[in-house]
Amino acid sequence: MSQVIALFNQSGGVGKTTLTMNLGFQLAVRGHKVLLVDMDPQASLTVFMGLDVTELDKTIYDALISETDEPIPIIHTLNQMDLSPANILLANAEQELVLADQRELRLKEPLTPLVSDYDFILIDCPPSLGILSQISLIAATHVLVPIQTQFKALMGTDALLKTVKKVQRRLNKSLGIAGFCPTMYSSGNALDQRTLEAITEQLSPIGRVFTPLPRATALAEASEYGKPLASSPKKNSAVLAVFDEIATAMEHLE
Repeated sequence: MSQVIALFNQSGGVGKTTLTMNLGFQLAVRGHKVLLVDMDPQASLTVFMGLDVTELDKTIYDALISETDEPIPIIHTLNQMDLSPANILLANAEQELVLADQRELRLKEPLTPLVSDYDFILIDCPPSLGILSQISLIAATHVLVPIQTQFKALMGTDALLKTVKKVQRRLNKSLGIAGFCPTMYSSGNALDQRTLEAITEQLSPIGRVFTPLPRATALAEASEYGKPLASSPKKNSAVLAVFDEIATAMEHLE
């Protein structure tokens, strides 16, 4: 059974897109067929995958607003993965979907025919609690939450969890929590250490808290050049070990 995993945090700058691409690649090199879906109007995932957003003929936006069951556009074999790209037009979808018929299913319905084609579908959600995030959670089997090891980021988790519970209550009762991934962690920073302890204490009863992703220049540089860290010249063994840990956990989701 395909796992559809929404990577979701309403805060920006938490490493969500970087995690999406690198987790997808880690799963792909293990032999899984992986589709990435860019649901963020900033289109960072599309850019990280090496595409020029100004040259795209079709994006996920076209499938979301279609009244004629238009299929999700897919670009094949980018870093051993497939991608449904985005561009700035996706920002218009927030307004256009407000009054749309069956707006809650606008991502789930076009994704459904693809479920049998992929082992994993990873959805890079926008940094908001709006409609695009909501329909991503409705389409997902699980949600994976990257959370920066900063106190402000931890404080915002309440709103995030309320959104997830709202979706679980009525719109997607089978939505599971795949876990929480602390990001941008500096082991030498006392504030990061205290925040990580708080994250573990508060969130581990809800879902697995993974080993934190350390701050790493190599990770940012790999994204800049449109490559997953594992396939870039400058590797970081500590970061790759965390991606490997998360990928193993995703393979055992129920």
